[in-house]
Amino acid sequence: MTTKQKQLRWQYLEQRSHPWRKQLYLKGSKLRAFTLRANMVANEMTPEEAADNWELPLAAIYEVIEYCQTHQELLAREAE
Repeated sequence: MTTKQKQLRWQYLEQRSHPWRKQLYLKGSKLRAFTLRANMVANEMTPEEAADNWELPLAAIYEVIEYCQTHQELLAREAE
C-alpha cells in the first residue's frame, strides 16, 4: 500500500513528522491514536463515551479502534 493509499484510508487520522514515531495522530490535535485507545480501555469507556469525552465524531473513535487493532505490532514497538 502506498503512502497516498494509506492516507486515503483514514479520514480522522494523520501521520506526523517525527524522527522515529510512525503511529498516527488524530487530525488537528496532538493526541496519538494509541493514547486515546489506551485511555478508553483503562477507563472502561464505550465508543460513545469516548466520543463525548474528547468531543469527537463517533466515526473517529471507531477509526482509532480499527487502527489500533490493525497496527498492534507498530504500537507495541513504539511503546518499548
